[in-house]
Amino acid sequence: MEREVMSFDVVIVGAGVTGLAAACRLKQLAQEHGQEITVCVIEKGSEVGAHILSGAVMDPKALNELFPDWEQRGAPLHTPASEDQIVWLRDAKQHIQIPNWMAPKTMHNQGNYLISLGNLCRWLAEQAEALGVEIFPGFPAAEIVYHDNGAVRGILTGDMGVDKDGQPKSGYIPGMILEGKFTLFAEGSRGHLGKQLMEKFALNAGKDPQHYAIGIKELWDIPAEQHQPGLVIHGSGWPLTDDSNGGFFLYHTDNQQVAVGLIVDLNYRHPGLSPFDEFQRMKHHPVLSQYLKGGKRVCYGARAITKGGFNSLPKMTFPGGLLLGCDAGTLNFSRIKGSHTAMKSGLLAAEAVLDAILNDEVEATTFTDRFQQSWLYEELFSSRHFGPAIHKFGAFWGGAFNTLDQNLFGGNLPIQLRDQTHDHQQLKTSAECQPKVYPKADGLLSFDKLSSVYLSNTNHEEDQPCHLRLLDPELPYQVNIPLYQEPAQRYCPAGVYEVIEEDGQPKLQINGQNCLHCKTCDIKDMGQNIQWCPPEGGGGPNYPNM
Repeated sequence: MEREVMSFDVVIVGAGVTGLAAACRLKQLAQEHGQEITVCVIEKGSEVGAHILSGAVMDPKALNELFPDWEQRGAPLHTPASEDQIVWLRDAKQHIQIPNWMAPKTMHNQGNYLISLGNLCRWLAEQAEALGVEIFPGFPAAEIVYHDNGAVRGILTGDMGVDKDGQPKSGYIPGMILEGKFTLFAEGSRGHLGKQLMEKFALNAGKDPQHYAIGIKELWDIPAEQHQPGLVIHGSGWPLTDDSNGGFFLYHTDNQQVAVGLIVDLNYRHPGLSPFDEFQRMKHHPVLSQYLKGGKRVCYGARAITKGGFNSLPKMTFPGGLLLGCDAGTLNFSRIKGSHTAMKSGLLAAEAVLDAILNDEVEATTFTDRFQQSWLYEELFSSRHFGPAIHKFGAFWGGAFNTLDQNLFGGNLPIQLRDQTHDHQQLKTSAECQPKVYPKADGLLSFDKLSSVYLSNTNHEEDQPCHLRLLDPELPYQVNIPLYQEPAQRYCPAGVYEVIEEDGQPKLQINGQNCLHCKTCDIKDMGQNIQWCPPEGGGGPNYPNM
């Protein structure tokens, strides 16, 4: 099919903080050099920020570099962190508060801000458009387009108006090719195009496999007497067991709201574990319920988190493009922060790309040196042991190791911890485990999946091809259901996967309309049989201020 082609100097996939920071910096640098440069950002969400979800406590150091006058420009950083509390939940009732001096210094938040990352992206989009960046929401990047020599040429946007059998409907609009001298991939965690680039260019050769977690988050309006603006609570322990690691957060933001969530490492071993249900029962612990009782839950969402850190970082450059931010894995899990590091990768990419364009080069080769000489590299390198220590020793002793490493040795303990097992290879069979039984939701502090998905404002056009594809449709019936009782129906936080009975036989039903685009199924499926692909543009959650 002949496709319409639009040409730019730089095409950026994803209007998160990475892509928008890169776009803004490209325009700033071009102006400084007296150059004209065209920059396009495409975003699969219905609007900028619609698919953005993060805790989030933000270190403003990268924002300071991009817009030193961000406060005067009205950036939505309104609530400075005022107090850190770090707790260990011993069981469903008891806890121990860890003195701040005993916690890794990377978890101290003085000078940081409690924010909505979605609202920050909306503000960054305004700054980008004022600089002349073209932003197209509602346009997913469906495929990578290559030159004959193998270099990336750009991307193909998804077709609009295709029915579930792949046939054009009335109002069909074919996707178009957006080509550029460079294409920056900033899709967020487990980007579907990033996966392809890793394989084609062997970007992660010699590296540890990437590791992930699922983060589940709710926003609550709470009574004024329970609200302490700037209070940051992090914790771990109950309800996660020795077979699973992770931790929770509760942030007192502005407007009498709190953000509460649970992060579960996706290397967990029990096939019956449900991160959603662990989160729901966790909210009943007195450490959290004291703030949530009498409040109202107003939003819900979930997202995968790329947390392999320094040991899993791929090569980020290739002919015609770069892989950036959480698409590459720049999050610093020791700080439970990734927005400042993602932004910095975008700023460094902008410098390297403009240099390559001005010198008529096909690969932004100066990026690697810029990265290795930056505070981003130093921060990730000094935290390289954090994730492997938790995976190897568990949350308690791993936390103790990390306190020693960070506070006494500055991240330079003379040992090398690695985690070289893929997350999807960790599950035990159901026969090896005792069944997990979760309490019924009470409708006050804990809720079911469907009412939660409703609060995410998720919507997909029903008559379209399913964007959750099984490479082998028979594998669930040969392996997943008989050996693991199909864990997809538990690790999915949106009720997308169900095993129902049809003619006396189990049938895997995929409710793609519920999908939050968290990518957990793409990561955790044991046979790597589930492939997440972008649905029709604008589909998915519509988060207001997550």
